[in-house]
Amino acid sequence: MTTDTAVRARGLGKVFPSAGGEVIALTDVDLDIAAGEFVSLIGPSGCGKSTLLRLIADLDTATSGELTLAGKTARQARLDQDYGIAFQQAGLLPWRTVAANIALPLELHRWTRARREARVAELAELVGLTDFVGRYPDQLSGGMQQRVAIARALAASPKLLLMDEPFGALDEMTRERLQSELARIAAETGATVVFVTHSIPEAVFLSDRVVVMSPRPGRITDVVDTRPGRARDDLLRESPEYFARVTAVREALHGSPVQRANER
Repeated sequence: MTTDTAVRARGLGKVFPSAGGEVIALTDVDLDIAAGEFVSLIGPSGCGKSTLLRLIADLDTATSGELTLAGKTARQARLDQDYGIAFQQAGLLPWRTVAANIALPLELHRWTRARREARVAELAELVGLTDFVGRYPDQLSGGMQQRVAIARALAASPKLLLMDEPFGALDEMTRERLQSELARIAAETGATVVFVTHSIPEAVFLSDRVVVMSPRPGRITDVVDTRPGRARDDLLRESPEYFARVTAVREALHGSPVQRANER
């Protein structure tokens, strides 16, 4: 494998012990994600999407199979801080300002103060929060808090960004705006993104490929190419090409053609 492959899984499985017996969360997952690619994981609740993301992040350990990140074990990639991660809840430290929250990974990397301040200013501009760097989390809207979380995840310029339903708790208007911002940021930084979502339109709008997973025990049942061939902007959301890809993912998820309204 070359380092052009950001994530490589072979025969990956995860079993959780429980009082009622073992629970098979993932089984025989094979997946390659290229460097710079945006890939979404989608499937029914409990299918193992977040479990797979946690294995990639080394927040949990696989029961079987092999997993490498740019040729490294997941553990080594975590120790080397090769990835940034963002969850559904922003997880900001309430006693730290926006600037201080964004700077946290840089402090852990022991960047100098001047270098930290320059990077924070750059990231605040990237996510549109330049005028809010002195504010505290409770002074921000939910969408603004998520932008801070994304900036923090990008702070040390990771090659890999892991995102677990980061927009799931937001209203539709804010969600669409942040989707557009994330698409722009991913394109500008060239980071590989692995994105967990329940939303088919969100997955299609953001992704180069959508990985469709089955109900538990989770396995990959299809991979749909969703590259738009044009800018990811509001016009894309209204294009026939976009709707065709949404339909393709929906059919892959349901395992059969979706009946159109005029066919009923």
